[in-house]
Amino acid sequence: MEKDFKRALSITGTIRFEDLKVTPRAEYAAGVPAVAVALKHARMEMGLFRGLKTLAHMNQKDGFDCPGCAWPDPDDRSQLGEYCENGAKALAEEATLKRVDADFFQRYSVEELSKLTDYEIGKSGRLTQPFILDKGSVHYRPISWQEAFDRIGDHLRQLESPDEALFYTSGRSSNEAAFLYGLFARAFGTNNMPDCSNMCHESSGVALTETLGIGKGSVTLEDFGKAEVIMVIGQNPGTNHPRMLSALQQCKENGGKIITVNPIPEAGLVRFKNPQEVKGVLGGGTVLTDIFLQVKINQDVALLKLIMKRLLAMERSGRPVFDQEFIQEKTNGLEALTKDLDSHDESTLLAACGVPSGKVDEAVELLASRQKIIICWAMGLTQHKNGVDNIRECVNLLLLKGSIGKEGAGTCPVRGHSNVQGDRTVGIVHHVSPSFNQALKDTFGFDPPEKPGYDTVHGIQAMHAGKVKVFMGLGGNFVSAASDTAYTAAALQQCDLTVSISTKLNRTHLITGKTAIILPTLGRSEQDVREGVPRYVTVENSMGKVHRSRGRLTPASEQLRSEVDIVCGIARAYFGDKGNIPWKAFSTNYDLIREKIEAVVAGFEAYSKRSEGGGFYLPNNARTGDFSKLPGGKARFSINRLADHGLSQEDFVLMTIRSHDQFNTTIYGLDDRYRGIFNERRVVFMNALDMEKLKLQQEDVVNLVSRYDGVERRASQFKVIAYDIPIGNLAAYFPETNMLVPINHFADKSHTPISKSIVVRVLKCE
Repeated sequence: MEKDFKRALSITGTIRFEDLKVTPRAEYAAGVPAVAVALKHARMEMGLFRGLKTLAHMNQKDGFDCPGCAWPDPDDRSQLGEYCENGAKALAEEATLKRVDADFFQRYSVEELSKLTDYEIGKSGRLTQPFILDKGSVHYRPISWQEAFDRIGDHLRQLESPDEALFYTSGRSSNEAAFLYGLFARAFGTNNMPDCSNMCHESSGVALTETLGIGKGSVTLEDFGKAEVIMVIGQNPGTNHPRMLSALQQCKENGGKIITVNPIPEAGLVRFKNPQEVKGVLGGGTVLTDIFLQVKINQDVALLKLIMKRLLAMERSGRPVFDQEFIQEKTNGLEALTKDLDSHDESTLLAACGVPSGKVDEAVELLASRQKIIICWAMGLTQHKNGVDNIRECVNLLLLKGSIGKEGAGTCPVRGHSNVQGDRTVGIVHHVSPSFNQALKDTFGFDPPEKPGYDTVHGIQAMHAGKVKVFMGLGGNFVSAASDTAYTAAALQQCDLTVSISTKLNRTHLITGKTAIILPTLGRSEQDVREGVPRYVTVENSMGKVHRSRGRLTPASEQLRSEVDIVCGIARAYFGDKGNIPWKAFSTNYDLIREKIEAVVAGFEAYSKRSEGGGFYLPNNARTGDFSKLPGGKARFSINRLADHGLSQEDFVLMTIRSHDQFNTTIYGLDDRYRGIFNERRVVFMNALDMEKLKLQQEDVVNLVSRYDGVERRASQFKVIAYDIPIGNLAAYFPETNMLVPINHFADKSHTPISKSIVVRVLKCE
């Protein structure tokens, strides 16, 4: 029965086309339509009055942090609302009035639920109590909290080695919960702590650490208003970080310029209609992009080399465009960089990047006379084989211009989830830090493991090989988020136990180990009260500022527990109440947790007090221009290779993207109104000339096939849509196309999946 049950499960849901409607792409982002859509989602999921009342507290100093992206909040918060359309959608999803309870699981088997799409699964509602899927069973059943903790503890005790357990973390957890989760994993005896960063910004962390000495960005929100030029590369802020548009607007209003580098034009970087301003409601809004460089997918290094090569020619001709004083005092490696630039032929770089030479000249001329330059990027740069090289080449340009360590200038990796950066800061890392381990030993009196653990990709491979028997996820939808969906699903099914700490039902609850346990937790927007005392948690935004978050809503169920309570419950079930780690006290006293974080992690002095109001910034050497801890005491230029996908005439390069009705793997709806797609997600964007070459008509149905190392992966039945995208390039939504991403191909050094540059072929369905 168990084998048959596994075979019956679907990793994608039943494929069915909705009533696709295609319109011209939008020419602006936000405005009145954004307000209308936000209110619609609030009304449908949580009730309009309840929704408006709760939204008024989101991202306010005395309220709760948005459960969506990690974009920072300004010091002066808007009283009209410090949130965006997609933030409102994220809240509506979390605060929905729909429930997944015992009756729900009695009505529907896991097999039936697996046939739903990710969108349909997510719309089922909030989880109300702990559930267990017993070995061989087809229905989840309720289980008490203590029994759930005891079952987890028993499984962990039965392992032959602590390294047979994997502790995954999503970016939605708080600093307090993440610190305890990492503490438990290390006290248990393993560094197997893969994190959602492994799947997105790990390339940024590696590249920035190598070149600047810190794996975080160097700018603050205030720097955007002081920048002379902002380059937005491989990023779609109008959908993924809509509040960033206000910062870009401030740059423009203060006389700054914006260069956009992306394979497709995005509405949010064309024009922004701020719905909190008269000109955003009644007027034309603000034109954001001054120069659009439509680069081919993953040819950013070629474009950046071309820009630097032309700047270098200006410098050599006697026109000073580089900050020579900064270069001499603060950097190493200029000679090797200039030698590398000289080795590349301009015509080759132009052909590779696909940007017209005149457009490149416009960007070069703009950059030549400015020094206050910010470069922002997201997954469009990181999720490639050469993802680390992409970021290092951005750093090269900033170093040449002296645009690090000064106001209005620096690096800005825009993190995707609300506390993904905070998780890493407080210890969710799979590698070993001797200083961090020593601090744990000094504080808690045990010897942390010194063997590096699995990151996400290698953790999946270890599960697939039977080397990991217990998988635990603190948040997230692992199956849908990870690369190579079928392989990942098979890997999880090799486990004896899978545990999910979650707010809502998702596909990872349906593709499970032999036994599966769901532990329902409070959402960011809900009150966390213990013994009559309200509690708050803290998070770190994308720019390194730590601040409080305190929920306002009555919890969706009386049986929900906080992430801290759940982690402490598992730890007590395994360790008991003996030893030097006060798990019981941690579960009731969050200030005690913060005191221990102070003792272990640098920069958190007077943690609880400093987190009041707007919070505090953590130390950042790149922000202050201090590179003394790097070899030679200076920032480092680097030599980075051009991307080479080895394409044949039949091959395309596909990038996975989000729709506007989506945040990571959470699907809010079936529309992508900025790109003109309605009622459907199974579409692939293609240049009209490529469609003509393949004899394809608009809305023809095709299969997408990737072949790596002799293994064929197929994403079936997508409708072709003609779009403004470079010849030879394609775009389609994830998680529907994650199954095309090979598990064994990932970024050098960072091991981030190659989700933004998958080599595929397009096969028409007959």
